[in-house]
Amino acid sequence: MTDPTTPPEPERIPLAGVIGWPVAHSRSPALHGHWLKRYGIAGHYVPLPVMPEHLGSVLHMLPKAGFVGANVTIPHKEAVLALADVVTDRAALIGAANTLIFRPDGRLHADNTDGHGFMANLRQNAPDWVPELGPAAIIGAGGAARAVVAALLETGVPEIRIANRTRLRADQLRAEFGARLVVHDWVQIGNMLDGAATVVNATSMGMTGRPPLRISLDALSPSALVTDLVYTPLDTPFLIDARSRGCRTVDGLGMLLHQAAPGFERWFGHRPEVDDELRRAVLA
Repeated sequence: MTDPTTPPEPERIPLAGVIGWPVAHSRSPALHGHWLKRYGIAGHYVPLPVMPEHLGSVLHMLPKAGFVGANVTIPHKEAVLALADVVTDRAALIGAANTLIFRPDGRLHADNTDGHGFMANLRQNAPDWVPELGPAAIIGAGGAARAVVAALLETGVPEIRIANRTRLRADQLRAEFGARLVVHDWVQIGNMLDGAATVVNATSMGMTGRPPLRISLDALSPSALVTDLVYTPLDTPFLIDARSRGCRTVDGLGMLLHQAAPGFERWFGHRPEVDDELRRAVLA
């Protein structure tokens, strides 16, 4: 029999957020906030500025404060793997996590949805793209590039050419992902693009406030699909140059939107739509 003097447990409103340092620039709160309002879900998504030395203690406290999960951004995407109780195969392969789930049993589950976001963005905005028809060329060898490499290999791309300013990082990717990766020197990027069916800028070069991506696109085929993971600005000089040569181009915002959907569904119980209304809300 229930004790009438015991107050009922208050309803718990699910909370989620994005952990980074800094994190004020993140568009994820606008993105998830739009979905929460659109679907009438009682929940909140907030920016969580966390210094690296405080990451472990913050992750320990968030579930106690009502958080059901979080996104992770720079500089914590690698560090959270060592703090998680469960790491998905793809997060382990990529070596980074961007989506955390705080399970009811108290365990921390880490996943990486960047590869999903990358592929879903291209499938939505270039539906006739057939990645397995030709080599892919990836500029950069950081965490984002790792997610792209894993996703493209899974689709059956026959060869991935990769170049990074520090060649060692590109060599490390080849050692981990296998013989379908072919490493090119940074000064040979122009040659790397020759015959590529898919070209990806996976560096931060060209982003607002960062140095421009200065490479020759003379060898680029007009039939290539070119995408930039940078989305500030939305239309980077790299994409503008590729489009002037007849290439189809896809901006990087869709990757951000699509990578967020699996986390939102796990935290708030509703599979969200990625559409023009969402893009407008995030860009506003």
